Amino acid sequence: MFHVKQPDELETPLARELYENAGRLASVESQRLPRPAKTRIFTISNQKGGVGKTTTAVNIAAALASKGLNVLVIDLDPQGNASTALGIEHHAGVQSIYEVLVGDVPLESVIKVSPEMPGLTCVPATINLTGAELELVSMVAREQRLRTAIENYLETTMSPPDYIFIDCPPSLGLLTINAWVAAKEVLVPIQCEYYALEGVEQLENYINMIKKQLNRDLVISTVLLTMFDSRTNLATDVANEVRNHFPSEVLNSVIPRSVRVSEAPSYGKTVISYDRRSPGAISYLEAAIEIANRGAQLGR
Repeated sequence: MFHVKQPDELETPLARELYENAGRLASVESQRLPRPAKTRIFTISNQKGGVGKTTTAVNIAAALASKGLNVLVIDLDPQGNASTALGIEHHAGVQSIYEVLVGDVPLESVIKVSPEMPGLTCVPATINLTGAELELVSMVAREQRLRTAIENYLETTMSPPDYIFIDCPPSLGLLTINAWVAAKEVLVPIQCEYYALEGVEQLENYINMIKKQLNRDLVISTVLLTMFDSRTNLATDVANEVRNHFPSEVLNSVIPRSVRVSEAPSYGKTVISYDRRSPGAISYLEAAIEIANRGAQLGR
């Protein structure tokens, strides 16, 4: 009779990792996700660069869409990296979030369908967005332009998305303020490296100011540990420090350093469609499932 080896019988660490990943993926694929009662609106925020904001935005969005939910990504970063990762054109001639914020174009008219998978859509960002903050300064209700556009869209569309993710630039200007005013929840990606929490206290202070003055519903609901390297004690120490600082907000799922996650955008893809069996993709799928299930438990 053929004997199936158990994890402790496998000869190499790589073999054990492949075995474990196969089990994790099977568990992920078997799960059905709850659909929120109304659209959950997240902004992905951290003023530090290089922590995985855009990577997190597009991969969490793609992971949820791959599980049958309808997800809209709003690219609010002039670099347009989220648009690139979702396979959406965002050259200067494309109507984008810039026209929505500055020209009062309806949000629905600039939504593009991502070729990644069914149920995933995107509002692209173009280079025009670079000057939007200067143009917004003189406008009435400048901090609420995005919220108004989203509210009008949700009131008129026949098929509202289950989730909206807003990808912010790594700054605390008017674009980021618009995202905070429009959202209900903040997802903070934190890199598992030295100085991980540097600036997070300032971020919390700014969000509390927005909550008091412009959006009382805004909360940091989710913290995601990214770029985790299990080979180092530093990564473990940083993860523990972040969990102590955000005891109820940190997801159990942790995103490892992954070549596949880094490669995927160069092919105009998320890692979910680029290599679904890779550790990075599986981790983002697990994080998305956790976000959906936590939201259901908390009535969000």
